[in-house]
Amino acid sequence: MKEVTLNDREETINLGEQIGRLLKAGDVLVLDGDLGAGKTTFTKGIAKGLAIPDLIKSPTFTIVREYHDGRLPLYHMDAYRLENGGAEDLGLEEYFDSDGVSVVEWAQFVVDELPADFLAIHFKRTADENTRCLQLEPHGQHFAQIVTEL
Repeated sequence: MKEVTLNDREETINLGEQIGRLLKAGDVLVLDGDLGAGKTTFTKGIAKGLAIPDLIKSPTFTIVREYHDGRLPLYHMDAYRLENGGAEDLGLEEYFDSDGVSVVEWAQFVVDELPADFLAIHFKRTADENTRCLQLEPHGQHFAQIVTEL
């Protein structure tokens, strides 16, 4: 596990962009943290690293937002509304096994659907309103290599 402190929104986007450049088709990232902790801001950086020009918005009310205009497609998911079940009916594994990158917020509600290999990123607020502490927890050799390269 690697810990990173980010001092502002721009550093959050930059880290996401660095990781986005290292991702390949079928990669899954799971993001957890309180509301407003920076998960969607980080995903904007992932999109930038994938050369996706679109405006990235939170998928809270749609569950999945798809972006297809970059180096790889990005599937941005918010599983919060699946707290009471239903994930198995959405076919999430089709996204996870696809030609794109999946970023899942609130993945604890779809843990049974996740592949064996993924990168978990835990967002924690600090006493400073703008600073975030991220813990990068790789599951699998590919993601261990990505974390090492950062």
